[in-house]
Amino acid sequence: MGMMSEFKEFIAKGNVVDLAVGVVIGAAFGKIVSALVDGIVMPIISILTGGVNVSDWKYVIEPAKFGADGKEVAAEVAIQYGALLQATINFLVIAFVIFLVVKAYNRLRTPAADAAPAEEVVLLREIRDSLKK
Repeated sequence: MGMMSEFKEFIAKGNVVDLAVGVVIGAAFGKIVSALVDGIVMPIISILTGGVNVSDWKYVIEPAKFGADGKEVAAEVAIQYGALLQATINFLVIAFVIFLVVKAYNRLRTPAADAAPAEEVVLLREIRDSLKK
């Protein structure tokens, strides 16, 4: 079987289309949750921290140096941990929301517990039980 025919078979299965749709929807959903975090969660955190933007938090190792004319001679050396914290909060919120969506989807997808087993299952159970005797 040639590579092109394998590729056509792979594409024809439909899983690729489902995956592509999932990726596109996931990217759009990520933007929505990022907007939620940037527009609602982070301003609340900013209020709690005295109006400081979390993404601006940093640890200055060496401050910027300025010349006599006021121009910057050497740039500031700093560890900008606020951006990492912001990205981590974004990730955690997105992961939690996706978890909730998948949990709701799985709840809708599972069959009802009181549904009777299929006829084949009943027959197989009878065969199993008779073989045990």
